Amino acid sequence: MNFAVIVFPGSNCDVDMYKAIEDVLEDATVDYVWHAEKDLSRYDAVLLPGGFSYGDYLRPGAIARFAAVMEEVKKAADAGKPVLGVCNGFQVLLEAGLLPGAMRRNDSLKFVCEPEELIVENNHTVFTSDYDKGEQIIIPVAHGDGNYYCDQQTLKELQENGQIVFRYAENPNGSVNDIAGICNKQGNVLGMMPHPERAVHQLLGSEDGRRLFTSILKYWRENHGAA
Repeated sequence: MNFAVIVFPGSNCDVDMYKAIEDVLEDATVDYVWHAEKDLSRYDAVLLPGGFSYGDYLRPGAIARFAAVMEEVKKAADAGKPVLGVCNGFQVLLEAGLLPGAMRRNDSLKFVCEPEELIVENNHTVFTSDYDKGEQIIIPVAHGDGNYYCDQQTLKELQENGQIVFRYAENPNGSVNDIAGICNKQGNVLGMMPHPERAVHQLLGSEDGRRLFTSILKYWRENHGAA
Protein backbone atom coordinates (compact mmCIF):
# COMPACT_ATOMS: atom_id res chain seq x y z
CA MET A 1 0.00 0.00 0.00
CA ASN A 2 1.36 3.41 -0.99
CA PHE A 3 0.84 6.48 1.21
CA ALA A 4 1.33 10.13 0.29
CA VAL A 5 2.13 12.65 3.04
CA ILE A 6 1.28 16.07 1.60
CA VAL A 7 3.75 18.81 2.52
CA PHE A 8 2.72 22.46 2.46
CA PRO A 9 4.99 25.40 3.28
CA GLY A 10 4.66 25.47 7.07
CA SER A 11 3.80 21.80 7.62
CA ASN A 12 5.62 20.63 10.76
CA CYS A 13 4.09 17.21 11.49
CA ASP A 14 4.90 15.66 8.13
CA VAL A 15 7.90 13.80 9.54
CA ASP A 16 5.80 12.47 12.44
CA MET A 17 3.20 11.19 9.97
CA TYR A 18 5.84 9.65 7.70
CA LYS A 19 7.57 7.90 10.60
CA ALA A 20 4.26 6.59 11.98
CA ILE A 21 3.45 4.89 8.68
CA GLU A 22 7.00 3.61 8.33
CA ASP A 23 6.95 2.14 11.84
CA VAL A 24 3.37 0.85 12.17
CA LEU A 25 2.88 -0.50 8.64
CA GLU A 26 6.09 -2.31 7.80
CA ASP A 27 4.97 -3.46 4.36
CA ALA A 28 3.64 -0.06 3.28
CA THR A 29 5.56 2.57 1.35
CA VAL A 30 5.30 6.27 2.11
CA ASP A 31 6.47 9.42 0.29
CA TYR A 32 6.58 13.10 1.05
CA VAL A 33 4.59 14.88 -1.67
CA TRP A 34 5.09 18.60 -2.25
CA HIS A 35 1.97 20.79 -2.49
CA ALA A 36 2.59 21.57 -6.17
CA GLU A 37 2.16 17.91 -7.22
CA LYS A 38 -0.53 17.37 -9.86
CA ASP A 39 -0.76 13.58 -9.91
CA LEU A 40 -1.54 11.37 -6.90
CA SER A 41 -2.85 8.44 -8.92
CA ARG A 42 -0.03 6.14 -7.80
CA TYR A 43 -1.02 6.47 -4.13
CA ASP A 44 -3.60 4.39 -2.28
CA ALA A 45 -4.08 6.82 0.62
CA VAL A 46 -3.45 10.52 1.20
CA LEU A 47 -2.41 12.05 4.52
CA LEU A 48 -2.56 15.79 5.31
CA PRO A 49 -0.40 16.47 8.39
CA GLY A 50 -0.53 19.15 11.04
CA GLY A 51 1.41 22.37 11.21
CA PHE A 52 0.87 25.92 10.04
CA SER A 53 0.38 25.76 6.28
CA TYR A 54 1.26 29.13 4.76
CA GLY A 55 1.74 30.47 8.28
CA ASP A 56 -2.01 30.23 8.99
CA TYR A 57 -2.39 33.56 7.18
CA LEU A 58 -6.03 34.63 6.77
CA ARG A 59 -7.05 31.57 8.80
CA PRO A 60 -5.71 28.01 9.14
CA GLY A 61 -6.01 26.08 5.89
CA ALA A 62 -7.48 28.99 3.92
CA ILE A 63 -4.53 29.31 1.53
CA ALA A 64 -3.56 25.63 1.40
CA ARG A 65 -6.98 24.77 -0.03
CA PHE A 66 -5.89 26.47 -3.29
CA ALA A 67 -2.68 24.43 -3.65
CA ALA A 68 -2.42 22.44 -6.89
CA VAL A 69 -2.33 19.14 -5.01
CA MET A 70 -5.79 19.71 -3.52
CA GLU A 71 -7.47 18.93 -6.83
CA GLU A 72 -5.75 15.55 -6.66
CA VAL A 73 -6.79 15.11 -3.03
CA LYS A 74 -10.40 15.68 -4.08
CA LYS A 75 -10.03 13.12 -6.88
CA ALA A 76 -8.64 10.60 -4.40
CA ALA A 77 -11.56 11.22 -2.05
CA ASP A 78 -14.09 10.87 -4.88
CA ALA A 79 -12.44 7.59 -5.88
CA GLY A 80 -13.01 6.21 -2.39
CA LYS A 81 -9.37 6.29 -1.33
CA PRO A 82 -8.63 6.98 2.35
CA VAL A 83 -7.92 10.67 2.97
CA LEU A 84 -6.84 11.67 6.49
CA GLY A 85 -6.39 15.24 7.69
CA VAL A 86 -4.90 15.77 11.16
CA CYS A 87 -4.99 19.14 12.95
CA ASN A 88 -4.03 21.65 10.24
CA GLY A 89 -4.83 18.90 7.74
CA PHE A 90 -8.37 18.80 9.18
CA GLN A 91 -8.59 22.57 8.78
CA VAL A 92 -7.52 22.24 5.14
CA LEU A 93 -10.20 19.61 4.48
CA LEU A 94 -12.83 21.92 5.96
CA GLU A 95 -11.66 24.89 3.90
CA ALA A 96 -11.63 22.74 0.76
CA GLY A 97 -15.21 21.61 1.36
CA LEU A 98 -14.30 17.94 1.70
CA LEU A 99 -15.83 18.00 5.17
CA PRO A 100 -18.58 20.25 6.57
CA GLY A 101 -18.12 22.92 9.23
CA ALA A 102 -15.36 25.30 10.23
CA MET A 103 -12.70 25.88 12.88
CA ARG A 104 -12.59 28.73 15.39
CA ARG A 105 -10.12 29.76 18.03
CA ASN A 106 -10.11 27.62 21.17
CA ASP A 107 -12.63 29.07 23.58
CA SER A 108 -9.80 29.63 26.08
CA LEU A 109 -7.95 31.67 23.42
CA LYS A 110 -4.88 29.65 24.40
CA PHE A 111 -2.86 27.00 22.60
CA VAL A 112 -3.70 23.56 24.00
CA CYS A 113 -1.04 20.82 24.00
CA GLU A 114 -1.80 17.75 26.11
CA PRO A 115 -3.02 14.14 25.95
CA GLU A 116 -6.79 13.89 25.58
CA GLU A 117 -9.21 11.05 26.16
CA LEU A 118 -11.33 10.39 23.10
CA ILE A 119 -14.45 8.27 22.71
CA VAL A 120 -14.75 6.21 19.54
CA GLU A 121 -18.25 7.00 18.29
CA ASN A 122 -18.13 5.17 14.96
CA ASN A 123 -15.98 2.11 14.35
CA HIS A 124 -17.43 1.42 10.90
CA THR A 125 -15.19 3.75 8.93
CA VAL A 126 -12.04 3.18 6.90
CA PHE A 127 -10.05 4.50 9.88
CA THR A 128 -11.68 2.89 12.91
CA SER A 129 -12.47 -0.76 12.25
CA ASP A 130 -9.72 -1.88 14.65
CA TYR A 131 -11.37 0.02 17.52
CA ASP A 132 -14.48 -0.85 19.51
CA LYS A 133 -17.47 1.47 19.52
CA GLY A 134 -17.49 3.42 22.77
CA GLU A 135 -13.83 2.63 23.43
CA GLN A 136 -11.88 5.34 25.21
CA ILE A 137 -8.43 6.07 23.83
CA ILE A 138 -5.66 8.57 24.58
CA ILE A 139 -4.48 10.78 21.70
CA PRO A 140 -2.61 14.11 22.17
CA VAL A 141 -3.79 17.47 20.86
CA ALA A 142 -1.71 20.52 19.91
CA HIS A 143 -3.70 23.42 18.49
CA GLY A 144 -4.87 26.98 18.93
CA ASP A 145 -7.73 26.82 16.40
CA GLY A 146 -9.39 23.50 17.21
CA ASN A 147 -12.85 24.68 18.18
CA TYR A 148 -15.01 22.83 15.64
CA TYR A 149 -18.23 24.59 14.69
CA CYS A 150 -21.20 23.82 12.49
CA ASP A 151 -24.82 24.95 12.43
CA GLN A 152 -27.58 22.88 14.00
CA GLN A 153 -28.78 21.40 10.70
CA THR A 154 -25.27 20.21 9.85
CA LEU A 155 -24.85 18.79 13.34
CA LYS A 156 -28.13 16.91 12.96
CA GLU A 157 -26.92 15.43 9.67
CA LEU A 158 -23.56 14.45 11.17
CA GLN A 159 -25.35 12.65 13.99
CA GLU A 160 -27.90 10.93 11.77
CA ASN A 161 -25.27 9.78 9.26
CA GLY A 162 -22.80 8.51 11.85
CA GLN A 163 -20.22 11.05 10.69
CA ILE A 164 -19.04 11.92 14.20
CA VAL A 165 -16.11 9.54 14.56
CA PHE A 166 -14.41 10.80 17.75
CA ARG A 167 -15.60 12.90 20.68
CA TYR A 168 -13.64 14.40 23.55
CA ALA A 169 -14.37 12.96 26.97
CA GLU A 170 -13.48 16.39 28.37
CA ASN A 171 -13.70 19.11 25.73
CA PRO A 172 -10.41 21.08 25.60
CA ASN A 173 -11.38 23.70 23.02
CA GLY A 174 -15.15 24.34 23.00
CA SER A 175 -15.96 22.22 19.94
CA VAL A 176 -19.68 21.84 19.34
CA ASN A 177 -21.03 18.53 20.66
CA ASP A 178 -17.51 17.66 21.94
CA ILE A 179 -16.50 16.74 18.38
CA ALA A 180 -12.86 15.70 17.93
CA GLY A 181 -13.14 14.12 14.48
CA ILE A 182 -15.66 13.72 11.67
CA CYS A 183 -15.82 11.87 8.36
CA ASN A 184 -17.68 12.31 5.10
CA LYS A 185 -20.84 10.31 4.40
CA GLN A 186 -18.85 7.60 2.61
CA GLY A 187 -16.50 7.20 5.57
CA ASN A 188 -13.27 7.47 3.54
CA VAL A 189 -12.36 11.07 4.45
CA LEU A 190 -11.54 11.74 8.11
CA GLY A 191 -10.59 15.01 9.75
CA MET A 192 -9.49 15.06 13.38
CA MET A 193 -7.72 17.58 15.60
CA PRO A 194 -5.91 15.04 17.86
CA HIS A 195 -2.65 13.57 16.52
CA PRO A 196 -2.76 9.75 16.12
CA GLU A 197 0.74 9.80 14.60
CA ARG A 198 2.01 11.01 17.98
CA ALA A 199 0.44 8.05 19.77
CA VAL A 200 2.09 5.01 18.22
CA HIS A 201 4.38 4.01 21.12
CA GLN A 202 3.94 3.75 24.87
CA LEU A 203 7.19 5.71 25.06
CA LEU A 204 5.16 8.65 23.74
CA GLY A 205 2.47 8.11 26.38
CA SER A 206 0.03 6.10 24.26
CA GLU A 207 -0.04 3.69 21.35
CA ASP A 208 -3.76 4.10 20.73
CA GLY A 209 -3.10 5.83 17.43
CA ARG A 210 -1.59 2.72 15.87
CA ARG A 211 -4.95 1.12 15.19
CA LEU A 212 -6.10 4.05 13.09
CA PHE A 213 -3.31 3.27 10.63
CA THR A 214 -3.81 -0.50 10.80
CA SER A 215 -7.50 0.09 10.06
CA ILE A 216 -6.55 1.89 6.85
CA LEU A 217 -4.34 -1.00 5.77
CA LYS A 218 -7.06 -3.50 6.68
CA TYR A 219 -9.58 -1.61 4.54
CA TRP A 220 -7.18 -1.52 1.59
CA ARG A 221 -6.41 -5.22 1.82
CA GLU A 222 -10.10 -6.13 2.01
CA ASN A 223 -10.87 -4.05 -1.07
CA HIS A 224 -7.86 -5.08 -3.15
CA GLY A 225 -7.61 -8.74 -2.27
CA ALA A 226 -4.15 -8.20 -0.83
CA ALA A 227 -2.67 -10.59 1.72
